[in-house]
Amino acid sequence: MRKLTGFLAILALLVLVVAVLAGRAAPAGAAWQAAVDPWVLETAAANGETEFLVFLAEQADLSAAATLQTKEEKGAYVYQQLTETAARTQPAVTVALEAFQVEYKPYWIANMLWVRGDLAVVQAMAERPDVTHVYANPWVHFDEPTPAEEIDNPLPIEWNILQVNADEVWAMGYTGQGAVIGGQDTGYDWDHPALQGKYRGWNGSTADHNYNWHDSIHGNNPNTPPGNPCGFDVTAPCDDHGHGTHTVGTMVGDDGGSNQIGMAPGAKWIGCRNMEEGWGTPTTYSECYQWFIAPTDLNGQNPDTTKAPHIISNSWGCPVIEGCTDPNVLLTVVQNVRAAGILTAHSAGNDGSSCSTVNTPAGIYDESFSVGATDSGDNIAGFSSRGPVTVDGSNRLKPDISAPGVSVRSSLPGTGYGPLSGTSMASPHVAGLTALILSAAPSLAGDVDLLEQIMEESALPRTTAQICGGIPGSQIPNNTYGYGRIDALAAVQSLTSFELNNQAPAQVTAGNLLTYTISISYVSALSPTSNVVLTDVVPVGTIFVTASLPFTQNGPEIRWDFSSMNPGDTQTVQLVVSVPVTATGTIFNDKYGVRSDNVATILGPPVETEIVPIDNNSYIYLPAVRRD
Repeated sequence: MRKLTGFLAILALLVLVVAVLAGRAAPAGAAWQAAVDPWVLETAAANGETEFLVFLAEQADLSAAATLQTKEEKGAYVYQQLTETAARTQPAVTVALEAFQVEYKPYWIANMLWVRGDLAVVQAMAERPDVTHVYANPWVHFDEPTPAEEIDNPLPIEWNILQVNADEVWAMGYTGQGAVIGGQDTGYDWDHPALQGKYRGWNGSTADHNYNWHDSIHGNNPNTPPGNPCGFDVTAPCDDHGHGTHTVGTMVGDDGGSNQIGMAPGAKWIGCRNMEEGWGTPTTYSECYQWFIAPTDLNGQNPDTTKAPHIISNSWGCPVIEGCTDPNVLLTVVQNVRAAGILTAHSAGNDGSSCSTVNTPAGIYDESFSVGATDSGDNIAGFSSRGPVTVDGSNRLKPDISAPGVSVRSSLPGTGYGPLSGTSMASPHVAGLTALILSAAPSLAGDVDLLEQIMEESALPRTTAQICGGIPGSQIPNNTYGYGRIDALAAVQSLTSFELNNQAPAQVTAGNLLTYTISISYVSALSPTSNVVLTDVVPVGTIFVTASLPFTQNGPEIRWDFSSMNPGDTQTVQLVVSVPVTATGTIFNDKYGVRSDNVATILGPPVETEIVPIDNNSYIYLPAVRRD
């Protein structure tokens, strides 16, 4: 009788699942299924068991991270809050899972657990009051880039690097030094000639992969033959596909000779393999994100948030059609990474040219800085996905920005190089640009909002006839290019400027002296600037009298030189001119400006002074003239 009862119970459960999947109303008591992704129910019913993510209702409150000043403070605080929340709330769930004798693995990047189990386990998890959702964890293949035609006689500095003016930033002394870029991809050929010297784990003679490499691939996915070219849980960077090696080359690559392929050759990189021969899951992506917040040694121990990267480049997606049926599956994960002060650049996807094709996690999120692909003519690539994001109902504008992504030549496993096309090639440009900005302005580390704002406001505006989401392509930003194509030089130059203030009386009586007081303030996120030059031109119709010492004069131009200025410094000078007795009208002082080694010439706004003529009631007393 017990066997019959058990059989009937299982049969009833399967009938219940089929009914839900067919769209019929679920019988009473099946409310738990509303908290389960359809893919989980389908694969569990078809295969007897499946893998899924148990997402707990209580998630860490990280709102206070925004009030912290440094990236180090943010990282430590976020790690503490996330791990404490997981340690306090997960034990009750793990006790239940151990009673089922199933595989599971806890995570703290979001308060969740990976589980492999059958429908009974799924139901038990979904019915728990401390569980809010059971997410699918499918193996999905990333959006493959397109092989491009080989480039004959490539330039020593690649066209795409020149186009975004990265080389001009190098000439200013900013190459990415001090910045660390994280990449999660198919792995990396770390000792490639263009990459080895940039790897944080290489000191010039030996390698130390602790805190610099993590492998989230622990076994075969069901879509590839047994085994893997790299193996599993590997303790040194390895690329089982080639995609990752290409992307990191665009971030930092430089062989010291004729292959300057990277945006930020002075930056360091660290890596995590999140795909097995191009196949990844929400769990493998999440594990890499978790490791980046607090990198560990090769045993997964001794996490250290001070070794976290400044930026993470992501060239992958998790399509709904392949099982990521809830677009928010990675939302909390990405939000937590951002709270830790880490910028996440993400490819927008290669599903264009239709509107609303930015449709896969994690590129759809507001917290991901999503990148479209342009060609050598600064035109959007036909394959580049467009916004707005409709898959989650947000109607969010995407991409955020664009970068070269057509026929981009970069490193390939071994010692070679080759071109590929895709938004996978565009995202690494943004990661490299972030490193350039940080090498120029280290104080911006951890300020993700400001870093993104700098790149957006300095981008080369690009428009289109395409209208997506009701937003004209003539508007900036738009759903085709975002804010436009990145410009590294403009981004770095925008970090520093002078504010000019010129004061003069609104009126001056003819025959009197007129004094201009000019002040300049150095407003900068950079280091001190040098060779500051302030110039003014004696206004037309006036006569030079004197100026603040020391000054030099060249015809009508008066010049003041300051050897250096620190951020926040102000210098003030005066120019005194004489207004002739016969002068009338208005005097314009509109040819003054300032420049320095870091700042191109900035001109101040014109200053107007009205001349009050001498009338019959005014007298001018002149010295008596002696007549002999």
